[in-house]
Amino acid sequence: MLFYFFTLIEKLYHPPGFGVVRFLTFRSAAAAITALIMSFWIGPKIIALLKKLQIGEAAKLEAPKNHLSKAGTPTMGGLIVLGSVLVPTLLWGDLTNRYVLLIIMVTVGLGFVGFLDDYLKVVKKKPKGLIGWYKIVGQVAVGTILGAALYVSPDLSHIHANTLTTVPFFKNVMVDFSYLYIPVVIFVITATSNAVNLTDGLDGLAIGTVGIVALTLAVICYMSGNIEISHYLSIIYLKGNGELVIFCTALVGASLGFLWYNSYPAQVFMGDTGSLALGGAIGALTVMVKKELILPILGGVFFMETISVIIQRLYFKYTKKRYGEGRRVFRMAPLHHHFEMLGVPEPKIVTRFYIIAILLMIVSLTTFKVR
Repeated sequence: MLFYFFTLIEKLYHPPGFGVVRFLTFRSAAAAITALIMSFWIGPKIIALLKKLQIGEAAKLEAPKNHLSKAGTPTMGGLIVLGSVLVPTLLWGDLTNRYVLLIIMVTVGLGFVGFLDDYLKVVKKKPKGLIGWYKIVGQVAVGTILGAALYVSPDLSHIHANTLTTVPFFKNVMVDFSYLYIPVVIFVITATSNAVNLTDGLDGLAIGTVGIVALTLAVICYMSGNIEISHYLSIIYLKGNGELVIFCTALVGASLGFLWYNSYPAQVFMGDTGSLALGGAIGALTVMVKKELILPILGGVFFMETISVIIQRLYFKYTKKRYGEGRRVFRMAPLHHHFEMLGVPEPKIVTRFYIIAILLMIVSLTTFKVR
């Protein structure tokens, strides 16, 4: 909205300095700053409201015992993040751009699914929240809409790139998902939204990692949307894709702002309202820049957390069937709880996971040149 306002003023009156709004770099920085300021502004208000309504986290029996002290901490704080991401995107982004509209759709759609889950848990006092299959239906619906919109997108039809994706570390190597494209998109959206949800178990862990991944995706979106850089790196040029940088930098700013309240000891938790939406947004961004195969590297922290849960469950079921009692690979899953059970302090675990996420960010960006 501000983008259109400043552009109109610049066209009508030609005031000095207003032309800067045309530059993507300026609007990206403005979106990040706006998101940060907005999270600082609305954060205390939403936290106070959640406390007033007594919307607090229930005690998690499946978590380490030291987490019992966190019961009652306000949850559904994802509303702070979502508001701080969406408003700057609406203010500084080009709302005629199909990529911008799609990422907003994914974020709002999965945010609504997460909100329903949190609402049923903390307000209606249903321990399991939204029935698992209903949650998956919501994720599949959002993934289907995104996949179908990209499958028929006219922006790429002229180069037959709608269903293609690039392969990390390999130059001019593409994978064509063909008729499996929409199922692949559904899988990516469902997997990433659930992966971030699983990671959201320690103060500041999920939101800090999301911010690091979002910063990386901002660089990738900029490269994919720039015809000269994309040709130089031998990746698919995606016209209009650069506008996604606005969303990514807004997400970075919002992540930093929310981390202010969510760092140890947390004043508020994201809840599924935030984790499902942000996870789905990350998945959608990789789909729209055609870098789906980089997710295990870029989202390595989320990937490790998810794999640890899968291994734990499969091994437990296998040993119970074979030996009559279930055995475990990890002391507790997801992986961050395993380290807690080993006696590593929560802040140290989070800091080390940040370091891993930053290293994976560097590796992810390296894949564009080491080919």
